[in-house]
Amino acid sequence: MSPILIIVLIIVVLVVIAAIVYGVQAGRRKKLQSTFGPEYDRAVADSGNRTEAEKELRERERRHSELELKPLSPESQAKYSADWEEVQLKFVDDPGEAVGTADDLVTRLITERGYPTHDYEDRLADLSVEHARTLGHYRDAHEISERNRGGTASTEDLRQALVHYRALFADLLGTDPVQSPDSAPVADRSKPVEVSDSSDLPESGADTAAERSAAATTEDTPEPPAPAPRKAADDTTTTASDTSR
Repeated sequence: MSPILIIVLIIVVLVVIAAIVYGVQAGRRKKLQSTFGPEYDRAVADSGNRTEAEKELRERERRHSELELKPLSPESQAKYSADWEEVQLKFVDDPGEAVGTADDLVTRLITERGYPTHDYEDRLADLSVEHARTLGHYRDAHEISERNRGGTASTEDLRQALVHYRALFADLLGTDPVQSPDSAPVADRSKPVEVSDSSDLPESGADTAAERSAAATTEDTPEPPAPAPRKAADDTTTTASDTSR
């Protein structure tokens, strides 16, 4: 075999190997992008190096595979849904307290699902493998919650935080807990409302109940019966008595 032919064969083999390596890397990259969604781009942007970012994402997958995650029972799902409704009720009267309660409730749900919660950044990394598409909501909610602790979050900020918490909460719960706060009517106390000043608040439950009770009493009290008409026989008796006198 001539030296030229050998060189050509070597080049062909190297090209084939390079194509295989490129195909494997492209397949891995596509899988990571599919798994992590927006978290893939965030990791690349934070790292500044695609290779290092992908190495970090594969490490997240490895740690995630060692977790003993478990689904919630129907009873637990119902309990968490009821707890979330209580949070939304609380928002009407005390938005700041409601957001703090929402943060605690989401953390409790994360723990029950089997995720470690001792460190916030590690928590984000573990959640990103299966809940990457709602993780941005969690970050935004957490940031507002931190400002709420410092007293710098507005009522609208707090309402947005509750919406963000609800996105991850529903993702972890596996079902939508209740109607979205964005679509809740102002007069409905069972769901959060947009509150910019006191005029937006619905009437208190006690006043509303008292008014309903008074209205019901008025409606239920029957009017006194009209006097019965005199019968013809009574008229005849009266006339006969007058004639005899």
